[in-house]
Amino acid sequence: MIAASILVVDDDPLICKGLRYNLERAGYAVTTASNVPAALDHVQRRSFSAAILDIGLPGDDGLTLCRRLKAQCDLPVILLTARRRELDEIIGLEVGADDYITKPFSMDLLLARLKAVLRRMPAESVMTSAEAPKLTAGAFSLEPLAHRVTSDGRAIELAPREFDLLRFFITHPDRVFTTDEIIERVWGSEFVGEPQVVYVQIRSLREKIERDPSKPVHLKTLRGVGYKFVP
Repeated sequence: MIAASILVVDDDPLICKGLRYNLERAGYAVTTASNVPAALDHVQRRSFSAAILDIGLPGDDGLTLCRRLKAQCDLPVILLTARRRELDEIIGLEVGADDYITKPFSMDLLLARLKAVLRRMPAESVMTSAEAPKLTAGAFSLEPLAHRVTSDGRAIELAPREFDLLRFFITHPDRVFTTDEIIERVWGSEFVGEPQVVYVQIRSLREKIERDPSKPVHLKTLRGVGYKFVP
């Protein structure tokens, strides 16, 4: 049986780490983000069974993200907040949240609420967000569901993280991202500050998609700034 995949969005890295640890112990697959753009990137590139969102996010808040997730893929959502005002709960439920928990909370409570939310969802309505069409950028073609990549018709074998990284870049061509932005949007928020994970995967991906990895023309480094993908 495939584990249900949960998106956790909270700008507190300790909370993200704690939720990941406990949810994975309970048998879930977990992806984390600390802001709305990173969360939406994850949703665009993979499918989820449910989302756990903090209301008090930087920039656009969790209520805004809840609305967008409901409109985009009707993803089940549990909202978390440290604010105890009843108004927050009313607003949260009006934007389509499936449940609402006030911090601090016990993991047993969260797990019980999550199980209840997942039970209410018809199997065919969950995890539809990543049923994406084939992505193309220049000579590159990427099929998310088949986990297939080609360049000028030539098949390229990629490891799962390399595939995720290339998919991220293909969906954001010619845009520069810092190392931390890449980590946040591909690995998850708790890996921010560990740039070596990007360095290793960038080097590995270049070896597979570039004619000369030492002189990349597609996956470029902008020294002191970050990386960008040029189709």
